[in-house]
Amino acid sequence: MTGGTLEVLLVDAEGIRHTNLLGRASYYVIIECGTREYRSKESSSEDDIISWNEKFTFEFPLSHWKNLTHLKFRIMDTELFTDAGFVGETIVHLGGIITEGKDKGFIELKPAPYNVVLEDDTYKGEIKIGFRFITNKEAHVIETREFLAEDKTKPRGSIRRSIANLWRILWWRFLFCHKTDSKNKHKHK
Repeated sequence: MTGGTLEVLLVDAEGIRHTNLLGRASYYVIIECGTREYRSKESSSEDDIISWNEKFTFEFPLSHWKNLTHLKFRIMDTELFTDAGFVGETIVHLGGIITEGKDKGFIELKPAPYNVVLEDDTYKGEIKIGFRFITNKEAHVIETREFLAEDKTKPRGSIRRSIANLWRILWWRFLFCHKTDSKNKHKHK
């Protein structure tokens, strides 16, 4: 096992604070893991739910995963006349995900809500995130299993047809053996 892949599914957020004085809020998330950083697409809020539905992939050698302790999600709000405003952040510790993923070769955590921490260390709202960690060796095995499963989905012949074919073979053997036996009897007489 030389490396591992962490897939992060950024789903949505609810109840986060609205920092714009005018207009509709538009949010994006900056995701940091080690030295890598991703920026999500912008999403506007409707009915207090902000939706992204984006997947991000972090690939590192397993030796690096041992040193990576957390993922940081910074929620930003685009402002009308200034740079983006900080809304809140969530830090997810990776220790259990990485350890279990390395041991089993694969782990998937369905999207779950995490608290959003504000600048004053209070909580306001939740962000929903899902995770999947795959070691490179296990990723190959999963692809192989999927390929084999596809082969099994080919339609098979009916049981009735198989029995009919078997019956024909047996009948032809019986006739062929019966004809050779009767010829041999006529030669001996």
